[in-house]
Amino acid sequence: MLDIEILRHSEAWNASNISDPMVELAARAALGVAPPLKDGLYEMTIVLTGDAEISDLNRKWRGKDQPTNVLSFPAGDVPYDAETADANTVHGGCMPLGDIVIAFETTEAEAAEKAILLSDHLSHLVVHGALHLLGLNHQGDTDAEQMEDLERQALASLSISDPYAAPDDPASDGKAGLVEIL
Repeated sequence: MLDIEILRHSEAWNASNISDPMVELAARAALGVAPPLKDGLYEMTIVLTGDAEISDLNRKWRGKDQPTNVLSFPAGDVPYDAETADANTVHGGCMPLGDIVIAFETTEAEAAEKAILLSDHLSHLVVHGALHLLGLNHQGDTDAEQMEDLERQALASLSISDPYAAPDDPASDGKAGLVEIL
């Protein structure tokens, strides 16, 4: 079971047609394709913010003085087994997975540049961030391919086109693929 808290730190997200249930569906889609977690109650927080706040976080945690689309802050070891899960359980028996922070201005600009819906791009960023919280990464080619495959599966379950498909690929519906997600 997954408890998702969505915090809106930017009025721009409120003005968009992005609903909390849509954001939650994307997070749940990521969990649906990731390696299974130990039975239990898990929680994650998704912060919908703006470029100014994410720039501050990016500078503080990654040494990059610029906005980015998404940052993930895992809470600790991913609870794939009972030993790890017991060590990370907090009050009330709920295990934190971590936080995902997404910037409106950068996300909106990327969606416009790629000619994709803001909601589709946001869903991709939520899936990407959630997979990071679950311990996946894209540091090497093999890891990147595995993570991209899981992203494609999660997004397909939401009827969202492959974000990595080339613009002339028939599977992309003529939409440009994403080049990079941080």
